[in-house]
Amino acid sequence: MSITIKVRKDGPYAIEGEFTLIDHEGNPIPYTPKPGKPMTLCRCGASSKKPFCDGTHSRIGFKGAEEAAAAFDATHPASAASGDKPA
Repeated sequence: MSITIKVRKDGPYAIEGEFTLIDHEGNPIPYTPKPGKPMTLCRCGASSKKPFCDGTHSRIGFKGAEEAAAAFDATHPASAASGDKPA
């Protein structure tokens, strides 16, 4: 079976299919798949169940990269127009 990773708008990564999740030391991270539901990984960095999503992104107003960049550009028009990077 193939693995599908979906980036949810302003939310977690949703992963469907069989896979092994490995930590930074090469150890498997245990999780129990829920039938018919994808496993979700935190993308906002605020989950108390990292690396898994606990829904905190909804409470903190997390914005995905594209939306966050657009919001920044809207409040910093000189940087966006000139391509300048903040110092």
